[in-house]
Amino acid sequence: MTRGIAFLVFPDFQILDLTGPLSAFDMASRRAAPPAYRPAVLSETGGPVASSCGLRVETEPLGEAVFDTLVAVGGGGVYAARSSPALLGFLSRAAPAARRVTSVCSGAFLLAAAGILDGRRVTTHWQRALRLQRDHPGLKVEADRIFIQDGPVWTSAGITAGIDLALALIEDDLGLEVARAVARELVVYHRRPGGQSQFSALIDLDPSSDRIRAALAFAREHLHEALPVERLAGAACLSPRQFGRAFLAETGETPARAVERLRAEAARLRVEAGFEPLEEVARHSGFRDPERMRRAFLRAFGQPPQALRRAARAQAPRRPAAQIST
Repeated sequence: MTRGIAFLVFPDFQILDLTGPLSAFDMASRRAAPPAYRPAVLSETGGPVASSCGLRVETEPLGEAVFDTLVAVGGGGVYAARSSPALLGFLSRAAPAARRVTSVCSGAFLLAAAGILDGRRVTTHWQRALRLQRDHPGLKVEADRIFIQDGPVWTSAGITAGIDLALALIEDDLGLEVARAVARELVVYHRRPGGQSQFSALIDLDPSSDRIRAALAFAREHLHEALPVERLAGAACLSPRQFGRAFLAETGETPARAVERLRAEAARLRVEAGFEPLEEVARHSGFRDPERMRRAFLRAFGQPPQALRRAARAQAPRRPAAQIST
């Protein structure tokens, strides 16, 4: 079965909102027989459309074709695009006939303007979430999510989260093993769960000096090992006392608390992604035992690991795997 997927673009769209998911669908399509997806890139007038970086993409004009999945991409031009009668008219006609309607990043503004998101749980780039909620008070905007499925409507966070969304859609269509194979080919995690925070501890800590950044990077790569302050200080080429003072001044946290956050973030991926025993997750993530991990999860996420695993399983698609060509 070949599924038609239409990407809706407009002048000044974000190129990665298109190429990231499009690449994932292309790789998945090559693994199934017959090809799993038939992509199309649509715009109001057809022809070349310039992205925000200046790269032009050849598009087809809007028409009457029916697609399995519609994908509205984002970008700075979305605010003008949402006022286009032609685009909104197309979405109003095409969305009811599609099995799924999706958006990447600020593409949610386009779906919202067409009335497709009314009353639904949605997400978008965290920097755009407040504006989306203000402009469309009937939506339930959840700013801190990678992607959200609400019935046939899927919305994702900013830019690279479109790849996570595409992997989830591929898993929904073709099964877990195909999605995992595509993730490996893309060299990305398979996959960040939809409920995962858009924020990263490394980004949130955001030290200003190269030495503290080097220590955090070292910690992130050695989470399963003991990480006393002396070892982190060595990675930063500072004495333990200098390192402790500089770390607190630049991040607002002690080294021990920052390492705990990094471990909790890494452990959450494993907790939500599979059925690995919590004892093994704790060991691989550098916690000495599940109880220490549980306390760290309560501090970081407000929920224990078991609750996050149950929530992830409840959201996971349950479809049989497709036949894969060899």
